[in-house]
Amino acid sequence: MDKDNMVNFNHSVSITERKNLNVTGVKKIDSFDDEEFLLETNMGYMVIKGKSLEIVKLDTYQGNVAIKGTFQSLTYMENANKKEKEESFIGRLFK
Repeated sequence: MDKDNMVNFNHSVSITERKNLNVTGVKKIDSFDDEEFLLETNMGYMVIKGKSLEIVKLDTYQGNVAIKGTFQSLTYMENANKKEKEESFIGRLFK
């Protein structure tokens, strides 16, 4: 499936009891660890922060991601800030 077809998928976010997160319209997962995920969605980059985060389901064909853990924040970023976000993520790894 090419990227142009992926743009047609709807984007939605569903959080259940602050423990389960389902995201549709995901183009790719740029980075992740047990405290933070950086997803590229149809609506821009999304940063998910929390504790004990892990992927439960990943459907790259449909663009669906399910994550479990304790969620603390969900933020959308402008595309221009992606590089700054990656640098801060890498900076934290090597502190």
